[in-house]
Amino acid sequence: MSKTDEIRIDSLEVFARHGVFPEENSLGQKFLVNAVLYRDVRNAAARDDIHSSVHYGEVCEFITRYMKENTFKLLETVAYKMSREILLKFPKLKAVDLEVVKPWAPIGLPVDSVSVSVCQSRNICIISIGSNMGDKEKYLNDAVKALMDSPFTEVLKTSSFMKTKPYGNEDQDDFLNGILEISTVLRPHELLDFLHEIENKAGRERKEHWGPRTLDMDIIFFGDEVISDEDLCIPHVDMENRLFVLEPLCEIEPYFRHPVTGLTAKQMKDRLT
Repeated sequence: MSKTDEIRIDSLEVFARHGVFPEENSLGQKFLVNAVLYRDVRNAAARDDIHSSVHYGEVCEFITRYMKENTFKLLETVAYKMSREILLKFPKLKAVDLEVVKPWAPIGLPVDSVSVSVCQSRNICIISIGSNMGDKEKYLNDAVKALMDSPFTEVLKTSSFMKTKPYGNEDQDDFLNGILEISTVLRPHELLDFLHEIENKAGRERKEHWGPRTLDMDIIFFGDEVISDEDLCIPHVDMENRLFVLEPLCEIEPYFRHPVTGLTAKQMKDRLT
């Protein structure tokens, strides 16, 4: 996350019922919450206007209400779920660091407190969508709608859909492809799972590598992150050699820069063509 301005909330005291033991859930205890809210405050400072910033009083009220209305066993659950809800409730925030402190944790040893800290951010992602079975345009439009309807994703830009020849296995129908730019509070693997859910609802079957499909959705870029594991590789492998990715990407974000090579989408397309 690039450096930005911060609004800090220190030691907000909340009486709530979170813990592994039943007594903690029934009797409750004091918690302390520390938060760092990441938001560009230049406009608010120039206008001296609270509506151009994030009202930290409202954030404090939201944290207090959320912790009182919910009961979780783990501090990890409290911090993780609440930080995401803060981002959803206050869309002007770019990210939030949240620490939930539990004084006098019942561990049978002398300790002042234990705490869990998490960081949640809003990320810009590039998603490719494609279909070469049935009503291709409907499958793509339904995928866009599913992303728009989710509280965790916001569709910022949509390319036009372009007809392309199949890649890899050429013995199949032509594809209809497009590129989406989205903002999401989901983390990379969570976003991947969500895209798979959308594909499954469209009847996607994974019988053949590079085979025909009702709907194919891939994460091309996730901010400037670089990930390589068994389930996910970001930036998407071989995307710089795929014109059906680069052409629609250049339509909506020609200067989106590859986090490894440093090349823009336009430069990659020019090299390929």
